[in-house]
Amino acid sequence: MATDRYEHIVHPFPPLYDEKSEILILGSLPSVKSREQKFFYGHPQNRFWKVMSQILAEELPLTIDDKKAMLHAHHIALWDTIYSCDIIGSSDSSIKNVVPTDLTHIISGSRVNKVICNGKTSGKYYMKYQQNVLGIEPAILPSTSPANAAFSVERLVDNWSVEIPDACKNKFP
Repeated sequence: MATDRYEHIVHPFPPLYDEKSEILILGSLPSVKSREQKFFYGHPQNRFWKVMSQILAEELPLTIDDKKAMLHAHHIALWDTIYSCDIIGSSDSSIKNVVPTDLTHIISGSRVNKVICNGKTSGKYYMKYQQNVLGIEPAILPSTSPANAAFSVERLVDNWSVEIPDACKNKFP
């Protein structure tokens, strides 16, 4: 079956950040659905956008532009720890031959002083390749992926809201 074969994936879209970004949320590598959409957390069952909209007290964003606007308004950046790798489908457990993402341009081009890893795989690769370079200890949170069925949206919100500071919950210029 073709879905059982490794593919070499190079990250297909740019990071989301600007000079006002204060928090960097890192996934591992975009899922098949996210790669198709060329934007983060594109699988309809991924709970990332539900969790973030609840924490930030915003309407659930439906379009990519709305998602970008919500995160920019709250000074949150998105990117991934892996720039390229070999992977079967969207399976984090199949990842091999990792080339890490260079995060230094995001840090130097923003106010990021906090890193949140969306799941253990992101945390593992951040700690292995990027933590020593950036000097920022990550908060490793439960994955919003549908594969993490042990966590409901409510439980994810409880965990994630501890790490999103109050300053980011209020829009300011």
